[in-house]
Amino acid sequence: MAAISLKDWWRIASRELPAGLTLGAILGLVGITRIVLWQRLGLYDYGNYWPLIAVTVGLALTAIVTFGSMTGSMLPFILKRFGFDPAAASAPFVATLVDVTGLVIYFSVAFLVLRGTLL
Repeated sequence: MAAISLKDWWRIASRELPAGLTLGAILGLVGITRIVLWQRLGLYDYGNYWPLIAVTVGLALTAIVTFGSMTGSMLPFILKRFGFDPAAASAPFVATLVDVTGLVIYFSVAFLVLRGTLL
């Protein structure tokens, strides 16, 4: 098996994007299903705008997982490009980056979807 070089980033990204989108969509559907079931079964009352909350959670999960997948696959290339050891630094950096941007993504999606209703 040949070693992966910096010029292979596009090939890796083109494989990782569909995988991230698929996993994100599956988790997004799980989030939507949970909200719908809990609302319908009376386990929790999300209020009048519960369908919008379900859409917000589903879209945000899809975006966060896709971003995390792409970040995890591209960060080693970026670190190598700047002369850092990709193996030593990528795991904690990816975790921190995805956690922080996950919040930004969630609140951005919530702002876009819920603007004029709950926000």
